[in-house]
Amino acid sequence: MLPDPGASGAVLIGTSAYDFLEDLPAVSNNLSSLAEALCGPKSWNLRQDNCTVLANPVSAEAAMDALRNATATARDTLLVYYAGHGLVDPEGELYLGLPRSRQQRVETGIPYNWLRRALLEGQAERTVVVLDCCYSGLALGMMGPSDLAAQADVEGTYLLAASSETRQALAPPGETHTAFTGELLSILATGIAGGPEKLDLDSVFRQLRTALTAKGRPVPQGRGRNSNGRLALGWNPAFSRTPLVSARGSQADRRLWPDPAAIWTVEGFFSALGHVRAVSGLTHAAVSLSSGGEIAAGTVSSLLNRKDLPKTWKTTGIYLTACGVPDEQVDGWRRSWERLRAEAPTTESTGPVAGRDQARGSRVASIWERVIRRRKGRHDA
Repeated sequence: MLPDPGASGAVLIGTSAYDFLEDLPAVSNNLSSLAEALCGPKSWNLRQDNCTVLANPVSAEAAMDALRNATATARDTLLVYYAGHGLVDPEGELYLGLPRSRQQRVETGIPYNWLRRALLEGQAERTVVVLDCCYSGLALGMMGPSDLAAQADVEGTYLLAASSETRQALAPPGETHTAFTGELLSILATGIAGGPEKLDLDSVFRQLRTALTAKGRPVPQGRGRNSNGRLALGWNPAFSRTPLVSARGSQADRRLWPDPAAIWTVEGFFSALGHVRAVSGLTHAAVSLSSGGEIAAGTVSSLLNRKDLPKTWKTTGIYLTACGVPDEQVDGWRRSWERLRAEAPTTESTGPVAGRDQARGSRVASIWERVIRRRKGRHDA
């Protein structure tokens, strides 16, 4: 499943320049490339303002403020990424390096436990943490059940770590990205041959381990809670739509349609409608042809580019059926549309036509006010 882009977000933190530690210039490339991927249509399709990038934050407070802002607004999924030096305090706990961080001086960085608590106190149904730093495997010990987790009623978390608790991560000299993030970006860009239609976290983690082990690089670690491993980071560009052949010789449909029950917002509704067409493999003209001419190709384009929900269901229902969505799932889409329509503010009376009528009425009133003032002035004189 892909998250609803209108109810999801990402916070990408990276430190590439240090006063007392070795610089990591590739980290700045990590941030820009990952933000571009997450905001792209093949991944989460996030709005720019839902993807916060913090390069070389000046303090832990600045980073935590950005994180808490995101946890307060993301209702579906929140991804938090850190790249830089991972450090260990005298008690053996992980903290994340900032520009003025020092070895074994936890107050100069971001204690990982602060980040974890902020996520547990947030309202997102799913959280994903990606740590591309030395000793990031230490964070795995902090993802288990706790009293705070129970109180916060967190549905699930998934953590990807670039290395184990005793290994250093790798930033190969001369390479554009660090080893771990570079491999992650490669998977998002080229996909997994023979993999699923969507790049779910479990599949991505297995591919990361396979690819990085084959290159002799630090082996990443991962841990998921509940069903978060099925959450997708994007579509699989290497997916083959060749249908499977069952034992009876019939062909089974391998397509995985977007789940309308996972839609939170109007933006997510139209993003998922666009994904339906991508899964169907049909052009706008082909959707029109499949509908028997009930909707034109231009109507398909107009539907997918809307910003507000249609007032009636008919066109959307025809579109979904023409794309090949099963009837029982079409019913789920209608329930989602009805729910979003019920939640939408009643702004129809202030639409463009009403706005023009109000403006016209205001101009007429203004004219009469001037006439009355002139007549009154002559009478007073």
